[in-house]
Amino acid sequence: MEILSVINYISIGLTVLYLFVVIAFIRGWHKLVNFTPEGRTGTTKVSILVAARNEAGNISKTIDDLVAQRYNKELTEIIFIDDHSTDSTAEIIGSYAGRGVKLIRLNEDQPLNSYKKKAIQTAIAQATGTLIVTTDADCRMGSDWLSTIVAFYEEKNFKMISSPVTYFEEKSFFERAQTLEFLYLIGLGASTIGNKKPSTCNGANLAYERDAFYEVGGFKGIDDLASGDDELLLHKMASKFDGRIGFLKNEAAVVYTHPKTTLKEFIQQRKRWASKSTRYKNKSIIVLGVCIWFFNLSILINFGAGLFIGSFFKLFLFQLFTKMIVEFVFLYDVTSFAKRKKLLQLLPVLNVLHILYIVYIGIAGNTGKYNWKGRMVN
Repeated sequence: MEILSVINYISIGLTVLYLFVVIAFIRGWHKLVNFTPEGRTGTTKVSILVAARNEAGNISKTIDDLVAQRYNKELTEIIFIDDHSTDSTAEIIGSYAGRGVKLIRLNEDQPLNSYKKKAIQTAIAQATGTLIVTTDADCRMGSDWLSTIVAFYEEKNFKMISSPVTYFEEKSFFERAQTLEFLYLIGLGASTIGNKKPSTCNGANLAYERDAFYEVGGFKGIDDLASGDDELLLHKMASKFDGRIGFLKNEAAVVYTHPKTTLKEFIQQRKRWASKSTRYKNKSIIVLGVCIWFFNLSILINFGAGLFIGSFFKLFLFQLFTKMIVEFVFLYDVTSFAKRKKLLQLLPVLNVLHILYIVYIGIAGNTGKYNWKGRMVN
């Protein structure tokens, strides 16, 4: 009986911890003020960098959106890096040369584990902009995207700026569920920046000073890992420039991309994202992540034990409803910003599936290899 009591106390403790963590996310989100540009003309030279591999089906729309930006063309440099594509990606990029789009081709003949970091680092070395802005080759953005980022940068003087990313054009329940889960992750990253404790961001919409990139040593020390060109660089920036990381809370700054169409693609993506966690220098983030993983594991354990012992099932329900309610409050704010509140209808189902997903990815993401752009990396 003592063992059962210990399990109960641990489960309750983990639940209370998770409750306070998400409440901290809610507070952090509300600390972020909606940014309104003052309307002045930006004067910062910007280099937009896009690493691309086998994106022939998407890349034209992305380039069209970048070329259509209303920011001063003389202060805008657009650089695409072709990462050994085997389709017509490079040729499509090359066809925009007359519209100011530059193409760099990676010519590495030796296998790498971090092709994307190599692509970005190569482009930064050739870039002429004061501000580096990265996005992905399958993303879409409005025509005021760049000018909004520059206005935020010039007013706030941040060294690094994380901006919102969301999914769109979903075609199934699975894709809509991904959008809600992804908004949770984006909101989480934003809220930690709001709390002055940056933990995560997304390279599909990230900006940082070129000089600051070199000041923190670029990707040195993290260049052996395939992923992490965004989060791990964020941690280096946050460590060097305390209080100089910002999140741009403005609808015009949103970048749109598509969710994964299959479960296999989704799992591979999330394994890639999770693989970065063991390299976090801020050990408190790792400890917190482990505690959240154990919280989700405890829900599963209490459900299994609850099939035989009634008190465990009551504890399972307590944990599940606590998780669902506090996440609803957090996601209500985030989905309101994204104008996707209808997605909250999926929360009860997603909440249960998310527990299974967290437990699985916590293990799979830190063991073995994963597939990324047709290459096995780790």
